[in-house]
Formats: sequence, structure tokens, C-alpha cells
Amino acid sequence: MKPGNVGGQGPQQRQMQVDLTTTTAVKNSKGTSVFKSAVILRKISKYVAGTDADAIMPIPVFIDPYNDKIVADGLPMELREELADESFLTEQTND
Repeated sequence: MKPGNVGGQGPQQRQMQVDLTTTTAVKNSKGTSVFKSAVILRKISKYVAGTDADAIMPIPVFIDPYNDKIVADGLPMELREELADESFLTEQTND
């Protein structure tokens, strides 16, 4: 196990200090700001994972509770095209 990887968890990330008044709300399909948390599961070959068996990797995502679509902005770029039919990009604003 690598240093800083106690209990199988990754190294602790530094918390970014953000002034919330400089952020923009993300709205769901009904115009409210409430979303559900979910995970996408990806299978990793035992040869890639270096383990005796295939592994499962959870990827946390946010879901619109009214249409069950994934907020694509939170997806890794590598998965956006694959999950395009199951997701949506939030509106971009030009400040």
C-alpha cells in the first residue's frame, strides 16, 4: 500500500477555498437546485488492476430527480460521449 493510502482510500485532497457568492446555481429540469447522488460502476480488468479478480470502480455523479439524467458536467471527459443519451450539460453563462 502506498503512503497516504490508509484503508484503501486515496490521498487526502486539499480543500479549495471558494467564495460561494461568486458561483452560479445549477438548475434541474424543473428549475430547482435539488439533485440526487448516485454512482456509475466501471469494471476494471484484473490485469489492469493488478489483482486476482476484476475490480469495480464507483464514479460519483449527480442525477436530475425529475428525469433521472446525469449532470454531464460532473462526468469524466472520457465518459461523456458514451453516456450522452443518459446525461445533460448544464447551461453555460458568459460572465
